Amino acid sequence: MGLLDGRVAIITGGARGQGAIEGELFASEGATVVLTDVLDDEGERTAGELGCDYLHHDVADEAAWDSVVADVLARHGRIDVLVNNAGIFQGAGLMKTSTADFDRMLAINARGVFLGMQKVGAAMAEAESGSIVNISSVAGLMGTAGSFAYSASKWAVRGMTKSAAKELGRRNVRVNSVHPGYIDTEMLAQTNVFTEDSDRTRRILRQVPLGRIAEPAEVGRVVLFLATDASSYCTGQEFTVDGGMFG
Repeated sequence: MGLLDGRVAIITGGARGQGAIEGELFASEGATVVLTDVLDDEGERTAGELGCDYLHHDVADEAAWDSVVADVLARHGRIDVLVNNAGIFQGAGLMKTSTADFDRMLAINARGVFLGMQKVGAAMAEAESGSIVNISSVAGLMGTAGSFAYSASKWAVRGMTKSAAKELGRRNVRVNSVHPGYIDTEMLAQTNVFTEDSDRTRRILRQVPLGRIAEPAEVGRVVLFLATDASSYCTGQEFTVDGGMFG
């Protein structure tokens, strides 16, 4: 028997990278998985490979959330797990962050999480069961230079998680956040931080006690744990997957 047999999970940003790995892990444990994203070609391909459903979904759009929740409930009758995985990155410091860029970052990374918790949380609260996992970052635990709006959005995810956990816990719905460090995904590639055999890469990795970048599955397994009954008494907590960088 799988750890998620009979359960229905929505994973946003599931077309590729960490979200796709989470979908693969969930499906391998028996879950019915619905991947959502705006990258439709990649999303359809990933869903087909994993045997999952796929829905187009702009997480910053309230109407899109209403549509996704209604679709999943109509198809499957329940939602047991939500992974708010969708997010974007922009490497710009305080003085180089425009208002438009700040608003876009908060719309996707923070408002998207808020809407997911509100819309899916309502269905879970009615069923008096569910687990919500919000993907934040180590940037949501400590001050970072050069990624001002991103850091602001990930701190928001951390705070919203704690508030929602207190509210939804009374209805047997758990809410936790996961805070990855350097993970080998497309988002890390966008930062241009790591280049092969560079002095800069070596300096950065010296800050990580385990001395390496993580694989997406190393985050995915923590997300899987939080989706299962193995974490049944965990809510409102921060789970850091950073090789010891923040510790």
